[in-house]
Amino acid sequence: MVLGTGIAGCSGQSGEEAQSPEQSSAQAAPEEAASEEAAGTVSEESAAASGETVTIEFAQWWEPELPEGTFRSLMDKFEEQNPGIKVELISGPHSSTQEQLVAGAAAGTMADVVGLDGPWISDFAKQGVIENLTELMESQGYDDSELAAQIQVDGATYMIPVANFLYPLFVNNTILEEAGIEKIPETRSEFVETAKAVTDPEQNIYGWVLPLNLESANGIQNDLMSWVWACDQNMLTEDGQPDITGDGLRSVVEFVKDLYDADAISPGAFAMQEQDKVEEFTNGRVAMMVSSLAHVTQIRENNPDLDFTIAPIPVADDFTGERGLHYAAWGLGVSANSEHKEEAWKLIEFLMSEEINGELCTYANAFPGNKNAVPQFSDEMFDIALEMYQTGHLKNEFIGLPMAEDLMRAFDEQLQLMLEGDQDIDTMLTNTQESWSSILAE
Repeated sequence: MVLGTGIAGCSGQSGEEAQSPEQSSAQAAPEEAASEEAAGTVSEESAAASGETVTIEFAQWWEPELPEGTFRSLMDKFEEQNPGIKVELISGPHSSTQEQLVAGAAAGTMADVVGLDGPWISDFAKQGVIENLTELMESQGYDDSELAAQIQVDGATYMIPVANFLYPLFVNNTILEEAGIEKIPETRSEFVETAKAVTDPEQNIYGWVLPLNLESANGIQNDLMSWVWACDQNMLTEDGQPDITGDGLRSVVEFVKDLYDADAISPGAFAMQEQDKVEEFTNGRVAMMVSSLAHVTQIRENNPDLDFTIAPIPVADDFTGERGLHYAAWGLGVSANSEHKEEAWKLIEFLMSEEINGELCTYANAFPGNKNAVPQFSDEMFDIALEMYQTGHLKNEFIGLPMAEDLMRAFDEQLQLMLEGDQDIDTMLTNTQESWSSILAE
């Protein structure tokens, strides 16, 4: 299945506006030339095929989130199957990888193969720093029928999801039990009650953790909008315009404000990034967080004694429909400046093959990017996630959205002002609506 904004069943908007016939005609010549140039680049005999050893760089945040040594073992297997190609892993946290790719895009030094997040795609494609994978697949004679999804901009693929992750609610069972709470919250009012009940500043324990660092503002997507999508509500209208002042977002912002004013959110939210959030939960300092299934392994390795589980994100008290499930993908792309596109594609083809994709997703507790891959899960967390997956539908409106990072940051800025008491909720929502309209009009 080929999608412009995500996997089957998710809701979102197209990453780019459709071109008029006049625009298409005017751009046809340079696009054809670029296509021929790209095809020529990858059709030439690769350095590896000529007997030379080629080293390709692979920048991603995945290795630290997988069981130790497992991702390198896959690279070793690839090298065994492809003599003459070596893979150098460039690994770091999600935020560091994003910063590195942005810097590499500006300097023309982006790694050959890059791990991508859906909200980055439109901007990178516009800048011309990631390769048109539709053309690359065609030049390599690749059959894409086994791919579960392809993330596209203007009808061309720029990212292939290799693994797909739900973002459920993580719950520290011990903290809830010690507070006399026997039930995991299912509604927002229950969540607020639970978060306030377990908060104990003297013991440095808080109900919830919310990362709002402006340098990496993906907390708006993962930790805030996930509550909107859980009730199958939207931040955009059907034609892709902002819908920030609607009831869906207002109720979530009011919910966050209530928790913030009650000091039930872990301190330092404005400086916190995603890895800080996971560390707070792993070390037993917060009762609940919204996070990726990819973090299950990391939490188990760093604190084997932590008693935790996952559950669906609580919904509004009056909600009765099918839940939306916030998800994100580990995406694969190729740098437009890579001198080894053919070798880079071989690595992607390897990772998307049925056997290897199943093995990778087994390690990651993820849904596979190859439709035929069958992961062998041993962690009970995946059984819970699978039930969520079967009873809800995937949703992430930021995937493929132009200027997604700027939109998150603009929302974050206004949210922080509101939480600090410098503006009321109505002003915050109105200012964000105006800011988003301006950004999307660029």
